[in-house]
Amino acid sequence: MEINRTEIDINISKAKNGKQTAFKYLLDAFWTDVYLFQLKRNKNENDAEDITIQTFSKAFDKIDTYDEKYNFKTWLITISKNIHIDSLRKKNISIKADTSENQEDEVYQIVDESPTPEDKIITEQNLAKLLRDIKQIKPKYQEVIQLRYFQELSYKEISEQINEPINNVKVKLLRAKKLLAEVIKRS
Repeated sequence: MEINRTEIDINISKAKNGKQTAFKYLLDAFWTDVYLFQLKRNKNENDAEDITIQTFSKAFDKIDTYDEKYNFKTWLITISKNIHIDSLRKKNISIKADTSENQEDEVYQIVDESPTPEDKIITEQNLAKLLRDIKQIKPKYQEVIQLRYFQELSYKEISEQINEPINNVKVKLLRAKKLLAEVIKRS
């Protein structure tokens, strides 16, 4: 994807206003950069992908704090680097942190979005062909698609089932839809 600075700025602005298409644009534009950065650090595709998902989840959650005088890619890479460092620290520390009641309450206050028209179109596709196409993507992406579109679980329910934060679920779904779209285009 050719990256145009003006288009990036426009989409960052739209993302700050909550436009879903802008988040998708930014994810598509910078996924490879962040993923390859992590792959060089981790030497493990799954870890690199997980940290990349966490990076976009955190970045999209904190998009309002992004300062336009800095390069967006640099901002994402910095977030990614910090997540990687934190994950290394967590691996070295075996003490499990307790969650306070306030933190739990904050999680339950996150607004759940109902399926979009785009989500509904996916569920209306020819089921047999769609299932064959879904089987061609990685199992972790198959799982979130299955939970969201076939079991019709909310983001919160998916988050509880796969034991990941809601923002990670949203980013995984964005990524899963992109990968599935690529498979569908090829077939």
